[in-house]
Amino acid sequence: MKRIVLTGGGTAGHVSPNQALIPHLLQEGWDVHYIGTKNGIERTLIEPMQGVTYHAVSSGKLRRYFDIKNFTDPFRVIAGAFQSLRIIHRLKPNIVFSKGGFVSVPVVFGAALCRVPVVMHESDITPGLANKLCKPFAKAVCTTFPECAKLLGKKAVQSGTPLREQIFSGNRERGLKLAGFDGKKPVLMMIGGSLGAQSVNAVLREALPALTPKFDILHVCGKGNRAPDLDNTPGYRQFEYLSDELPDAFACADIVLSRAGSNSLSELMALEKPALLIPYHSGRGDQLLNANSLKARGLAHVMVQNDLNAQTLPPAIDALWEDRDLIRQRLAALPDANGLNVVLDQIHKYQR
Repeated sequence: MKRIVLTGGGTAGHVSPNQALIPHLLQEGWDVHYIGTKNGIERTLIEPMQGVTYHAVSSGKLRRYFDIKNFTDPFRVIAGAFQSLRIIHRLKPNIVFSKGGFVSVPVVFGAALCRVPVVMHESDITPGLANKLCKPFAKAVCTTFPECAKLLGKKAVQSGTPLREQIFSGNRERGLKLAGFDGKKPVLMMIGGSLGAQSVNAVLREALPALTPKFDILHVCGKGNRAPDLDNTPGYRQFEYLSDELPDAFACADIVLSRAGSNSLSELMALEKPALLIPYHSGRGDQLLNANSLKARGLAHVMVQNDLNAQTLPPAIDALWEDRDLIRQRLAALPDANGLNVVLDQIHKYQR
């Protein structure tokens, strides 16, 4: 039986592409194992999946700023590398697939010591620190953005991001019913993700009187971010979180207001949804770079956080609505935004 070890964690963005790959790997008959941290989000998301064996190892965070833990975390990475080495030596996998995040570093180092081939994936427009450290040990680095592929050179394969099949299963009528809309007005969906969406939530809610005469608004606001006083506002429906119903919500959305995380952008592009992007600017600033890459190709509209307020948002939404057909045409003309098959091809190519 073919055996694969997957890794990646720290954020949901470093896990969800693995979640997309796992059902296909199981269907192909792979014995699937996952190496992650003891307390990371990857354990929460992956361990309950049937057919996957989860292994927890130590890992330290890789920071680009001063922190006292920078003196101790390298030792956690070393400990994790030896733990990963033991796991990989015992499992003898045919290949390791790494999605990035700090947990991936000890796993890739362990794979290299065991001479197990490694395929990696980078979602953002510039490679993260973990993937930079791991690149020398990889056979191939799949990328979402063409700009990243250029930066990574000969090992790069522009693939897109593996997306879960569930996202394509939505039904517009079910989405309208979920939100309680009659379909007479176009639907503006806001989905902020978990990263810094509170400020966009607040502006959207302040702008409701200007938006709801033209749009029904389906707002996925994030856990703990509901505004109960707005529950009965005509033309506005809020959800803290959508899981199984999310594809239906996307299916009923005519345009979208969103942050600019790479996985969210990949889903919007694959679903051909015109979007106004409000990038969250922190750390490496990749959300801003991601958003501007789409803007430069005419695939989305972008507004920077500092320009966002209740007066500027409604005209920006109107401008997106006017441009929606052209954006949809451009999105439809793109190569497949779902990188699932290309990444699987790379795994098949380099398995030993």
